Amino acid sequence: MAGSDIGALGTTFKAVRILQGVSLIAIIGMAAYFISQMVSNNNAPSGVIVGTLSVTCIAVLYCAITYILYIDSLLPFLITTGMDSMLLIALMVVAVVVGKPLSYLNCRVIGSSSVSQSTYQLGLELKKSFSKEGSQVQYSNWIGASRITCYEMKAIWGLSIALCVLFAFSAICSVCLWRRSKVVAPKGVEA
Repeated sequence: MAGSDIGALGTTFKAVRILQGVSLIAIIGMAAYFISQMVSNNNAPSGVIVGTLSVTCIAVLYCAITYILYIDSLLPFLITTGMDSMLLIALMVVAVVVGKPLSYLNCRVIGSSSVSQSTYQLGLELKKSFSKEGSQVQYSNWIGASRITCYEMKAIWGLSIALCVLFAFSAICSVCLWRRSKVVAPKGVEA
């Protein structure tokens, strides 16, 4: 059965895969930029950001491969359902780990005079971390370093949540496509 002959369900599957790819590439770009900033200051990158980058790189590779296999009608839908479910779990972990400290952080007040004392303390903490060559940057300190960093991390968090929904949806589509491919026409009815 050709990938394009599956109808609206197949079109939905392709659209979801494209949205997943776009979201994953955006997360990869932001996370790689953060890692680059940390490494340029001779610090080890935060484990949270490295983990996010690892999961999203694997997921974007998986999305590209399954999209190509789908178009060539070689995609095993049942295996894809299982893999989508595993990536859903991995992305849920990313969303929780990235979002836990972010949920308490108000990006608008970072850098304002009302929080000058806490910003000063954060600056001292970051300075200590950055002054030790090779030390690991603490994620909870990094997200509060600047307003832009905070907003970018919230974007990563939001995209991770959106990806959870998209991978759940693609897993459901895969099950339906698998079921549809297994349906045999009744005897006496021409296909």
